Amino acid sequence: MNAGESGAIYAVKLYPAGATTNSQAGVTDLFGKCMPALEEMIQQQLPLLVHGEVTDKNVDIFDRESAFINMVLQPLVNRLPQLKIVMEHITTREAVQFVTSCGEGSIAATVTPQHLIMNRNALFQNGLQPHNYCLPVLKREIHREAVFKAVTSGSKQFFLGTDSAPHEKHTKEASCGCAGIYNAPVAVPLYTQVFEQAGALDKLEAFTSFNGPDFYGLPRNTSTIRIVREPWIVPNEYHFGSSTVVPMFAGKSLDWKVV
Repeated sequence: MNAGESGAIYAVKLYPAGATTNSQAGVTDLFGKCMPALEEMIQQQLPLLVHGEVTDKNVDIFDRESAFINMVLQPLVNRLPQLKIVMEHITTREAVQFVTSCGEGSIAATVTPQHLIMNRNALFQNGLQPHNYCLPVLKREIHREAVFKAVTSGSKQFFLGTDSAPHEKHTKEASCGCAGIYNAPVAVPLYTQVFEQAGALDKLEAFTSFNGPDFYGLPRNTSTIRIVREPWIVPNEYHFGSSTVVPMFAGKSLDWKVV
């Protein structure tokens, strides 16, 4: 039995070595070492999921996504046009332009709530904000606006992907803090806020529930959740093992709530 027939494997994830937390043992040479696997993935109709950043220390951290598109992703698409690819947690105008230029059915992208709502100012307002630090790092406002517009347009190429990362509080508030934002408790309310702001609440369900499984060729989930307009205060912390974890928008009021 191959992976595509297993009923347990639906995609393969590419982590460039050093691109994000615990990825030190990731891929160092995609074209030199992974081509046979990628070619077999086409045969088995398995999508490739990519953390789309180069890890060259000479490339500015705010340019690593666009560099990955130019240096890795575009050459890969040119070489294997039949390979389905998901760019996970995109953050830039260049990523939006790349995804939309490829057309539906071949390339898609996930988007996090933080990259829809915050720009890189959120890292430094009123002092260094370690709980707003994630990888890919937050970008300029022009990039947030481009991602916001793409997501709320109704395009089937974009769908929910929280990239929620529950690092213990003391590992974030440290001299060398971990990258990652814990957004799981607030993700759906924040996505709802985004679509409401854009006047596109009618497109929210497709983004959260339809576009992803449709791209993967999987059945849509038949269960539902209920979202209501009801103000609530995000807890400052949640218990996390023997420690605590600080959620996104801790201590702030949100207008939408999952019930």
